Amino acid sequence: MFESFSNSEILSGMITPAVLVSACASLIFSTANRLGRIFDRVNLLKSEVELLLEGKRGFQKERMVYMRQQLSVQKKRAVLIQRSMAFLYLATSLFVISSLTLAITLAFAKGFAWIPTVVAITGGVCLFLASALLFYESRYNLTFINRQIEFTEFLEMEVREK
Repeated sequence: MFESFSNSEILSGMITPAVLVSACASLIFSTANRLGRIFDRVNLLKSEVELLLEGKRGFQKERMVYMRQQLSVQKKRAVLIQRSMAFLYLATSLFVISSLTLAITLAFAKGFAWIPTVVAITGGVCLFLASALLFYESRYNLTFINRQIEFTEFLEMEVREK
């Protein structure tokens, strides 16, 4: 029963999920940073709206339209980031479970060695889905940047005309 402990099959099989856990951790860290940046941008937009409501900014109508659009984009981005983080955490958990079930099945039940493979593949699918959501979210970030540039250009044109 314990003869599999004498070879390196268990440790070598556990390395791949460990590397994938590390990759997930890197993505979780960068995704959390993206979520923090969204929070910062929403706070800036909130401050701008407050100034508009107090009458301390010109072009109130145009700025309110712009702020609503920007807040809508940030809301969509936050949802996509949250979903991608959920998939990243799930993938991390599945890779850890895969590593553990590999050790257990090789030590005690070699006939069930397919289980860690299925769990690892499911983790890979979750990692892919998280990456796809992050790619989609980056398109919204580009939308945010483009609208910011367009509004800045609008303000420049309005100031020049006066």
